[in-house]
Amino acid sequence: MQRLGRSFMLPVAVLPVAAILVGISNWISTVAGVNVVTTFISAAGIAMLDNIALLFAVGISLGMANKTDGTSALAGLVSWLTVTFILSPATVSTLYGIDVTAVDPAFGKIQNVFVGIICGLIGAFAYNRFKDTKLPDALSFFSGRRSVALVAAGMSLVVAVVLLFVWPLVFNGLVTFGEWIVTLGPVGAGIYGFLNRLLIPLGLHHALNSVFWFDVAGINDLNNFLAGSAGDGVFGVTGQYMTGFFPIMMFGLPGAALAMYVTAKSTRKKVVAGLLLSAAISSFFVGVTEPLEFSFMFLAPWLYLVHAVFTGISLAISSILPVRSGFGFSAGFVDLILQWVNPLAQNPWIIFVMGVFWFFVYFFVFRFFIRRYNLKNPGREDDDVVEEVGDAASGEDKYAVIAARFLAGLGGKENIVDLDNCATRLRLEVADVSKVDDAALKRAGAAGTAKPGGHSVQVVYGLNVQFVKDAMDEIIAGRLEVPDAIAAWSGATAAQTGFAAGVATAVGVPNVAAASIAAGAAVEEGARGSGRTVRLLQPVAGTVLPLSAVPDPMFAEGTMGPGLAIDPTGDTVVAPADGTVASVFPTAHAIGLALADGTELLIHVGIDTVGLKGDGFETLVAAGHTVKRGDPLLRFDRAAIEKAGLSPITPVIVLNDDAATVVFD
Repeated sequence: MQRLGRSFMLPVAVLPVAAILVGISNWISTVAGVNVVTTFISAAGIAMLDNIALLFAVGISLGMANKTDGTSALAGLVSWLTVTFILSPATVSTLYGIDVTAVDPAFGKIQNVFVGIICGLIGAFAYNRFKDTKLPDALSFFSGRRSVALVAAGMSLVVAVVLLFVWPLVFNGLVTFGEWIVTLGPVGAGIYGFLNRLLIPLGLHHALNSVFWFDVAGINDLNNFLAGSAGDGVFGVTGQYMTGFFPIMMFGLPGAALAMYVTAKSTRKKVVAGLLLSAAISSFFVGVTEPLEFSFMFLAPWLYLVHAVFTGISLAISSILPVRSGFGFSAGFVDLILQWVNPLAQNPWIIFVMGVFWFFVYFFVFRFFIRRYNLKNPGREDDDVVEEVGDAASGEDKYAVIAARFLAGLGGKENIVDLDNCATRLRLEVADVSKVDDAALKRAGAAGTAKPGGHSVQVVYGLNVQFVKDAMDEIIAGRLEVPDAIAAWSGATAAQTGFAAGVATAVGVPNVAAASIAAGAAVEEGARGSGRTVRLLQPVAGTVLPLSAVPDPMFAEGTMGPGLAIDPTGDTVVAPADGTVASVFPTAHAIGLALADGTELLIHVGIDTVGLKGDGFETLVAAGHTVKRGDPLLRFDRAAIEKAGLSPITPVIVLNDDAATVVFD
């Protein structure tokens, strides 16, 4: 579900732009009337809003595919075109041999998000399952990726046949249900508001809206309100099925956005800030809520249920109160102002009072639920999404070399059960620990290895361990051709030929490629053992400890390198010397520095704090930044570390000089 939720981010990112364009057009229209400029701007925004279902079909196809590839998007588009054309009123009339005017109205609403989601999933499934399909020579043109769209079209034919019979039942069932709700008064308005939001993910809310907003059951709330005194509206009644949306869209959802921002991981705040801010603006000004709603409805469905309940309560309350307003587009600030002087508008100022109330309700309730139940709304996901680019793991062939040699030393890719990394080391679960060759890993470039127990293995590499881990993932998945990648990197010595043959065997490369592997299998090993003294500013306030006091054998035994540790009393880590930020780990608990004198330094806040996923940490610099002695690097929350049962002791390690001595000034 989280993966599906993240897949919505691509099309959702388009919606705030569309909403802003429509909002600008409406504002200009109030001053200068409808003209060429407003028509042009509005058309650009409406083009996206009217085709939101198509955007979801393509976006989900991309997001749910195993690899970011335009082929999956094409398959999703093919599926969408197939299903919606077959189920269009014109085609259905031909299929049934009836006049198009006699076709069930349900098929006039077939281009909805529900169908878009189905088509997107079809496209992704077809890609994941059939992208590597090999057909006989006579049909080889359609092998591999060319087969994906064909399979998607075939699957869509089956889905279209099913929907031909199912969709009218679903649509008409909702219409009948809506007609019954009308008889319940304010309670019915509340139920309608609740179901309106609950059906948004599937796009089925249109069926329900048609009952209340248009002339399906004789209510025609929207059109009667817009017609003002010239229509059939009744002052104090008309608008009751629209008014309650204003406080939620203008104030409630922006309050939820603020709650999601303040509860996001510190390392993700900047990433989600743009999404949440633009989505909150579009919700407030023009009432386009999909950017916010789709950002959490699948990542944190319980939050969306709370949102639906609140919407229902808002519609019930506004139906009881002497307040009425309506909209032509959606319940945003623009429509509220446009309808302020409508003859059927009743005390529209009350909407602002209700809005302030709902802003704080949404903020505090969302914040409570997010923290209490650790909900995975934007910025709090279990893993960061890293889009794959090209076929290489990192763009640096030397990391493919090291990755291949590490896999050989770890007993081959079949021996790897789980693979992860922290700031400087690989963390693995292997099937058979006895197959792990410490000496081979050392020759391959590892600074050291550790076997904490069970099937766990740790391999210390250095600040660029992420690139090695990525390359290992690519090799294991079969997406990286090891011989080609390794052959392109120079630096091997003849003495490495024997080991290269072992690498070839371990990663499934033919032995005939051993020579080419050997030609590129060298790992640069920096000179160690200078015996020099490295004088540093103490990077964080606290008690200085020897490395032997660190509750982690990799640090305590000096495997990572020489240094000192600090039991911190402060909360800010500063640069211990002039240099450059070499790396900032994604979870913000560790920073690597390249000092001006060439020293490579690691500052690792706490032990095993990678498991906190960034909670309690905030980076103040980025990789590549030049820093001066004393410049702030990161902030952390000691209480959060200890609450998780972890040690806050912070090692400061020299990575490229085994015999160095670290001294704090």
